[in-house]
Amino acid sequence: MPTAAKLVAALWFAILAWFAAELVKPHMEEGTQFGLMSYIAGGFGFLTGWIFMGKRAGDTVAAAMAYGFSSSVILSFWSVFYFAFETMIHRSLDLRYKGPTEALMGMVDLMGEYGIYLLKPDVLVTLVVGGLFGAWIVEKAAGKWA
Repeated sequence: MPTAAKLVAALWFAILAWFAAELVKPHMEEGTQFGLMSYIAGGFGFLTGWIFMGKRAGDTVAAAMAYGFSSSVILSFWSVFYFAFETMIHRSLDLRYKGPTEALMGMVDLMGEYGIYLLKPDVLVTLVVGGLFGAWIVEKAAGKWA
């Protein structure tokens, strides 16, 4: 059921994920082809806000802060998972793995590599503070348009 809180959460976390992806780009190797990276991350942010954060709006402020932080973690996980999976598929098509097990192990390694980029101070602070602020505005929206 669509609610104002779900819409606010979806829009906020989409913007947060897009902005965090833009902050990651300068930390990556020169010559990296980013393609639709920011938009895909924004899509995961939108889904996280709508499905996870928006559904939980209207609780206490302390719970909302926990949900906001969790939302940042969730959108980060799914973004890293997607990009590692995509890279693994491209490498598989180039026959860089001997089998599916090696490909999946390579994907886990890629998730670790890509996850390191999220630990850069500017990206980490943006995700944490953005998640907490997002929780606050979603709670305000839930209170105003309940």
